[in-house]
Amino acid sequence: MAAATGSWYLCELLRLFCSLFFPGLIVCGTLCVCLVILLCGIRQLLQKKKKSASTSKDGTSQKVIAFFHPYCNAGGGGERVLWCALRALQKKYPGAIYVVYTGDTNVSGQQILEGAFRRFNIKLIHPVKFVFLKKRYLVEDSLYPHFTLLGQSLGSILLGWEALLQCVPDIYIDSMGYAFTLPLFKYLGGCHVGSYVHYPTISTDMLSVVKNQNVGFNNAAFITRNPFLSKLKLIYYYLFAFVYGLVGSCSDIVMVNSSWTLNHILLLWKTGDCTNIVYPPCDVKTFLDIPLHEKKMASGHLLVSIGQFRPEKNHALQIKAFAKLLSKKVAKSFPSLKLILIGGCRNQDDEFRVDQLRKLSEDLGVQEHVEFRINIPFEELKNYLSKATIGLHTMWNEHFGIGVVECMAAGTIILAHNSGGPKLDIVVPHEGDITGFLAESEEGYADAMAQILSMSTEKRLQIRSNARASISRFSDQEFEVAFLSSVEKLFQKCHVCTN
Repeated sequence: MAAATGSWYLCELLRLFCSLFFPGLIVCGTLCVCLVILLCGIRQLLQKKKKSASTSKDGTSQKVIAFFHPYCNAGGGGERVLWCALRALQKKYPGAIYVVYTGDTNVSGQQILEGAFRRFNIKLIHPVKFVFLKKRYLVEDSLYPHFTLLGQSLGSILLGWEALLQCVPDIYIDSMGYAFTLPLFKYLGGCHVGSYVHYPTISTDMLSVVKNQNVGFNNAAFITRNPFLSKLKLIYYYLFAFVYGLVGSCSDIVMVNSSWTLNHILLLWKTGDCTNIVYPPCDVKTFLDIPLHEKKMASGHLLVSIGQFRPEKNHALQIKAFAKLLSKKVAKSFPSLKLILIGGCRNQDDEFRVDQLRKLSEDLGVQEHVEFRINIPFEELKNYLSKATIGLHTMWNEHFGIGVVECMAAGTIILAHNSGGPKLDIVVPHEGDITGFLAESEEGYADAMAQILSMSTEKRLQIRSNARASISRFSDQEFEVAFLSSVEKLFQKCHVCTN
């Protein structure tokens, strides 16, 4: 009797479960099948579009190579990578069609190319087709005051969809860090996909900042003060990191710009078999004509900082450390010590940041010794570097540091942050000899600057010589060799001919 009653209860539970959930399961299953059919249809249409786009006027088929770089006219280090990569590929694969997806709709393709030549002295061998995207605002951080990482990543999918609808390439390379576009081009576009990662969208360092409730440019003070909000944000970051790893793993080949970036990408993307370090091309040759002599002014020394006025560059640390230096005994010997902050302002936020830095120098009483040079031409930058004794860099976990390399090539003694690319790749001993200095705190920077200024002329000259000898590995030529070697497997899969 008890067994019969138990069986009856079990049957009733199963009947109730089926009546409640089975219709829903049927609906969900039907929707999934419809979605798969729809995606297959979209893929077939995109494949037809790809075939028509790659067929030339004489009927022959040409492979289409596309770079996703929504800010290709920005003029920064990432853009230098783009143009050097295109130039290298055009040399080796001249028969391909080259496309750049860009959101710079306020300029023409010709103006973009002229800007690349003016800023970087890079001229492409063959024409490039620009696909202009109207929805670049979807990846602007200002559009997402909260959940910025998620918002920008989802926005990049929509921007990528706009790009894919206009041109379906054979090879797709994300050269700006929009990893969420990779599955879109690989699985819907049927493309072979590659990535050049300048900086991981999320890193274990960012997770540790939130976990330890430390204030940072990506972790507001009101969150750090609230344990509940900190835990919620940590969960959000862990979930985002998991999804970021999934989309990144879609890449057929991965190039990273430094050892620091490599460590994070390997941890998140799990792409060890197809990941290589390809150092970004630095225009070191341009600075090598600056003579290596003692760069002393009449009664002091010049200290120069190079970097966009973004929050993570931490220019405030430079001013605070410089104020500490001026209070030290060694500074009394050089009454005309000057700190020159050179950088680009992208928008009103950057301009406001500069105003805040000016106010900081006034509050510390060092405004007479601090100058700001905004968006200056290259020749003026080079002139400052030719006179500077010390080159300053204060960004925590800088992914690489092109400005650091430029300072070393110009013959300044670099003082960089003891983290990231500068620590692991750039300011490292050359044949056992010192090439520069690293610091972290205000006091550490002030002490290091005082040490450099107290050195003999001969000692400083030796460090400059060591630094300049060490930076040949970051030249355009070295980049081309490493880049072409990394993408070779991608091009072989796509059967792109070298002639």
